[in-house]
Amino acid sequence: MGVWQRLREARGLFGFPVDRADAYMRRHAHAPRFPRRAIRRRTEPIDSELRRQAEESVREATEDFERSLERLSREFGDYFNAKARQALDVLKLDGIGLLASYDGKYLGDPSFDPVLKVLNERSAVVVIHPNNHPSTQVVRQGISKGIGNFLVEFLFDTTRAALNLLFSDVLHRFPNIRFVLFHAGGTLPYVAWRVAEIASRQMTVPPWDTQYPSPFMERHGAKLTAQDVLSHLRLFYYETALAAGPQTFGSLMQVAAPERILFGSDWPYCPEVMTEDMIQALYTQTGLDEARLQAIGRGNALRLFPRFA
Repeated sequence: MGVWQRLREARGLFGFPVDRADAYMRRHAHAPRFPRRAIRRRTEPIDSELRRQAEESVREATEDFERSLERLSREFGDYFNAKARQALDVLKLDGIGLLASYDGKYLGDPSFDPVLKVLNERSAVVVIHPNNHPSTQVVRQGISKGIGNFLVEFLFDTTRAALNLLFSDVLHRFPNIRFVLFHAGGTLPYVAWRVAEIASRQMTVPPWDTQYPSPFMERHGAKLTAQDVLSHLRLFYYETALAAGPQTFGSLMQVAAPERILFGSDWPYCPEVMTEDMIQALYTQTGLDEARLQAIGRGNALRLFPRFA
């Protein structure tokens, strides 16, 4: 079965059938210490006409997405801008999802500026999911076939996109966009200190200051401090899909602003039992107090999407 056929059946890329999601959230409403209020509003009866419109939009988006990717690589600006406007202005969605890279180019590349301008003007929420970058094919040639891209390559892809957004100064030039990084930002929390130290201590002096130019470094110049870098990383939102254990949270809590950590599960792409593992790890192994758990499970998301409050 082809990947697009599976996606059409699961509808996982754009959402999934309301009844299936409703049942899923009801099952996990009783998980230990899980903040049930975090899902209550999403499990109330949904108006039949709203349901019909939502499922029709999902079908149309799924059918259009495969065509749009090919067209996107040829005429990114106008076409993607129109799609972004349709999603935000016509469908009144709360945000859009982007892959970390398209056609080998990572978010932050100047070719993405036109659509970022549209998103910034609308203060959009943008969730960033990793992609299979062309470099992955090279990696696959020299690594065990038993190591799937989803084990670590996805995490590196998100990290590269986040750093490209940082060094291209997107976070400064388009400050109204709320970027959400999947999987706790990939490896970004773990490498944050290294990035901040090198950028502030090494890349501000010769010969590195001219060897690695970027809008971010040009704006800060020799005055750049490690704290400047870390403060920019705190502008991202981080969600917890497959990143809920103490090993990950040990770094994440040092890098992310507490109010910018959001619960995520990666279901239906991962088995449902893994959702149970993530909830268990988050609520029993991270050492977070009840207030922070409630914020991650519900409060932070409501601040990001206040119309659901």
